[in-house]
Amino acid sequence: MKFKSLLIVIILLLVIIIFVQNTEVVDFKIYFWQLSMSRIILFPALVIIGFIVGFITAKIHRYKRTHQKPEKESVE
Repeated sequence: MKFKSLLIVIILLLVIIIFVQNTEVVDFKIYFWQLSMSRIILFPALVIIGFIVGFITAKIHRYKRTHQKPEKESVE
């Protein structure tokens, strides 16, 4: 078996173990909403939301920095 195939099998086994161990349903409350879902669904969803927010924030910051008007130099 190639090293890459063995590595993929090991990673898949670890993911399956994580799925089996995190099937407990948890309540997730945001202001007036209450969601009930498995932890294994909640964790990746929060990570994806975090990446999206970070990506959008970085794009906005980069846009503002590149489209910023140059400051006028004061002549004394």
